[in-house]
Amino acid sequence: MATSDNKADCILANQKELIGIYGGTFDPIHNGHLRSALEVQESILLDELRFLPSLVPPHREQPVATAQQRLEMLKAALQNSEHRTHIDTRELERTHGPSYTVDTLESLSKEKPESILALILGMDAFQGLSSWHRWREISALCHIVVMHRPGYEPSLNPKLSSHIKEKVATDPIELKKKRNGLIYFINVTPIDISASDIRTRINRGLSARHLTPDPVLGFIKSQNLYGSKP
Repeated sequence: MATSDNKADCILANQKELIGIYGGTFDPIHNGHLRSALEVQESILLDELRFLPSLVPPHREQPVATAQQRLEMLKAALQNSEHRTHIDTRELERTHGPSYTVDTLESLSKEKPESILALILGMDAFQGLSSWHRWREISALCHIVVMHRPGYEPSLNPKLSSHIKEKVATDPIELKKKRNGLIYFINVTPIDISASDIRTRINRGLSARHLTPDPVLGFIKSQNLYGSKP
């Protein structure tokens, strides 16, 4: 008969790798992105975190920086990361069409069939989920982790409320016990930084120091991005 310790070892051995997917334009990547990603990674014990820059985002304004420039800024921001953090460029490598999340998740599922995927969204993006391309299929490919500030009570549209009913997980451990379909809400430290504000400040000749990592600022200046001076 297996002892309780042996049972625990078996459970751990059978646990699937949990990969977090954090998408965005990252135009530019900033400290709000980085801090939120770190808190999610630590809170739900991600085995790997992938930053996934989009090429043609279908639900927001198009990026100012080129795909290559945004990729280089991501590399600069993550160069000293101490966690299992990677950049996934599959959306940048598409030759045409919008960067639909469902297509990306299907691609990742085929590439990592033994892993569990967790799509990381901010509350604003989550509230607009029902307008996404083939949005009902997303929960069949991954879990959804929703970041929000402490004490925030979202007002969800009826379509989305009906979709998430009975899917909400209350413990992050549940995410590794099921392949997909759960939604987990997580409090993250509210940091009021936006990429658009950074671009505006730089364009006006103001400092963006401490809003985005210094290596990113150095790249922005070297490329004369957002109206900065080289």
